[in-house]
Amino acid sequence: MADNPMKDKMAQMHEAMAYLRKKYPTETQAFSYFFKKAESGPALSIREKELINVALAVASQCEWCIGSHVRSAAHAGATRDEIVEAGFMAVIMHGGPALMYMTPLVQALDLYLPEEDGEV
Repeated sequence: MADNPMKDKMAQMHEAMAYLRKKYPTETQAFSYFFKKAESGPALSIREKELINVALAVASQCEWCIGSHVRSAAHAGATRDEIVEAGFMAVIMHGGPALMYMTPLVQALDLYLPEEDGEV
């Protein structure tokens, strides 16, 4: 893929978050605290939680969330197939509109977990 649009989405997200952290530190710190607490439970692994987050991001139709959680799932050891399957769970529950958000999911996969040579 020549120019991956997900790269720009992630840059936009990082820029917006830097602005919000600077201008609204109380709100962003409160969200960050909640985020860390919500993800700190021991029953599910980080990989499993990130796969759930991928599915929720697709269902929520949030391209920035899809990119962020695909990156986190890849870093947590999820495979391309696991991430795509998580996305399809969203499609089951959310239908055709969620299917269209498999596009940014594939873009994020190509950015953070590129296919090995020979993979289809």
